[in-house]
Amino acid sequence: MLARLRSDIQCILDRDPAARSRFEVVTCYPGLHAIWLHLPAHWCWMHGLKWLGRFISHLARWFTGIEIHPGAVIGERVFIDHGMGVVIGETAVVGDGCTIYHGVTLGGTSLYKGAKRHPTLGRNVVVAAGAKVLGGFEVGDGAKIGSNAVVIKPVPAGATAVGIPARIIPSREGHSADVTESHKPEGTTFSAYGVTAQQDDPLTQAMRGLIDSAGAQEHQITLLWQAIEKLSQSTPQGKDCVPCDAALSEQFQAAKLNDIIGK
Repeated sequence: MLARLRSDIQCILDRDPAARSRFEVVTCYPGLHAIWLHLPAHWCWMHGLKWLGRFISHLARWFTGIEIHPGAVIGERVFIDHGMGVVIGETAVVGDGCTIYHGVTLGGTSLYKGAKRHPTLGRNVVVAAGAKVLGGFEVGDGAKIGSNAVVIKPVPAGATAVGIPARIIPSREGHSADVTESHKPEGTTFSAYGVTAQQDDPLTQAMRGLIDSAGAQEHQITLLWQAIEKLSQSTPQGKDCVPCDAALSEQFQAAKLNDIIGK
């Protein structure tokens, strides 16, 4: 038990640059308090003391602003940062090394008692601020959930889920959400809120592709009309070949549209 408590403290020191000492972590981090109070609540729940387990979790919610159902399974080295408004449902499973930020909901979409209603997070998953993970599916090891994403389907290991509803960005070899990983590739950093500079929203990528394609097509059409105009000027009969509304210059503002959807 003491080893578990020490690892819970150390994981916060590893992941939060604002944490300056173990004493500060023990006394001033509500996410740590919520997890420690969940341990006796979960023990009571698993040993038939349902009301006592719920009462302990209710006290933890009142003191920390974090609601963890006593039936939920919480792994080791789980860091709930800031924590206010976090809700973890009865059948949720949070794997070792996960990081959960404020406003996160690990909720259910079913009302059937005894069913697996809440998600299972694998090891070293990052769930960013305001994200909602809803349903009895799995989020794979090392996955990231972007801020305010609404996830309603499984997320593969190492992938990033962003948007409403969440869209999946495939994983890249060598990338991980685990800040404590012992063999992190050189130059990689811990992505605290599930956002990376190298990866982008797939819907945004699709829109950029359409914008680039439309710009290229307009460029080709302009070149064709300019060629037709030159050919028509060489013959008197060809003066009427080019209509007055022909696109002799490009009007499509691809750069402006790309700026609107974001870089």
